[in-house]
Amino acid sequence: MSPSVTTRPRGRARQGVRTGRPHAAWVLPGVLFFTFFAVVPMALAFYLSFTKWNGLGDPQPAGLDNWRKLIHDPRLTQSLTVTVLLTVVSWAFQTVVSLLLGVWAAGRQRNRAVLSAVFFVPFLVSSTAISLLFYALLDPNFGIVRGDTLGTTSGAFLAIVFVGGWQFIPFHTLIYQGGARQIPEVLYQAAAMDGAGRYRQFFSITLPQLRNTATTSTVLMIVGSLTYFETVLILTQGGPGTDTAILPYLMYEAGFKNYDFGYASAVASFLVVAATALSLVLVRLSGFGAMRSTREGM
Repeated sequence: MSPSVTTRPRGRARQGVRTGRPHAAWVLPGVLFFTFFAVVPMALAFYLSFTKWNGLGDPQPAGLDNWRKLIHDPRLTQSLTVTVLLTVVSWAFQTVVSLLLGVWAAGRQRNRAVLSAVFFVPFLVSSTAISLLFYALLDPNFGIVRGDTLGTTSGAFLAIVFVGGWQFIPFHTLIYQGGARQIPEVLYQAAAMDGAGRYRQFFSITLPQLRNTATTSTVLMIVGSLTYFETVLILTQGGPGTDTAILPYLMYEAGFKNYDFGYASAVASFLVVAATALSLVLVRLSGFGAMRSTREGM
């Protein structure tokens, strides 16, 4: 006689084993870190924007004086224009280069891993060190570039764009590389069988599949450009004149040169609101909030 076989209900195969979402306690360290190092400083800056304070003593209530000063400050329009222009040009420059490098790095070229590691090195260096390096390279007397590049409006602006791109393109390249590696190979195989060449595959397959990746990279670029500071401070100090005085530099001047921390806090609060609103608009218009995978149905 064959031994009896004991069967168990499928739904009770592993009693006591619970599956589902992680416990809320796992997010507690991240929430505490974000609260103490982001929410609290922003709330403090917003509070100081309604006060008059020179850094000594206690802040004195000032009502809406700092905000009225900000609205009527002629430097605000110029700084906002320079900031927007810097953001747009930096986004165009960094997106094109990082997209192409990321797609290339996702392939199977020889020595790809080594070259990808070399490309990523600039991102590991601090912004201050990079700015000092390029400040020495662009020195009109001892640098490698002839002429006073930082002494002209266009030269100073393009120098800021290039230095920022040189540092942050590796990071966005890594983002595009990860996105490109997730594209199913079967799509390219089917396109090749239909006679599509490399360029047609890039524009018809790669770019559409990277739309969510591009949105993520764009939001990070825009927020980063709006909070750009070290490079402008070291390379141009807002010059020549005030031609490269972006909003963060205007905040620095108000707080650490004029010792008007109330007005500097108003500029900082305006910058936070503008960056947050712009990010939400981008996410909304791009449809990124739906978070649908480009591999859905594969």
